[in-house]
Amino acid sequence: MTPEPPNCTLSIKAVPGAPRDEVCGWLGDHLKVKVHAPAVEGKANDALLRFLAETLEVPARSVSLLRGETARLKVVRIAGLGPDEVRRRLGV
Repeated sequence: MTPEPPNCTLSIKAVPGAPRDEVCGWLGDHLKVKVHAPAVEGKANDALLRFLAETLEVPARSVSLLRGETARLKVVRIAGLGPDEVRRRLGV
């Protein structure tokens, strides 16, 4: 039987409309991530998922929004990476 690939969920405090996309660090249990896109019609969510995929060096389809579509506090799933590898790749 093939082992299940690792997965990770991240609690994220998203800050839309920032000057640039960046991972700011931890605020308690939440990872603060700024995105340049405005919080209009899902643009900030799309930018957040795309930025995380690029930063983590995983395909875009590996990063998905589980909760928080219209909130600043979001839960994101990263398929194919465990929590330790996600932290290493994010540098936090």
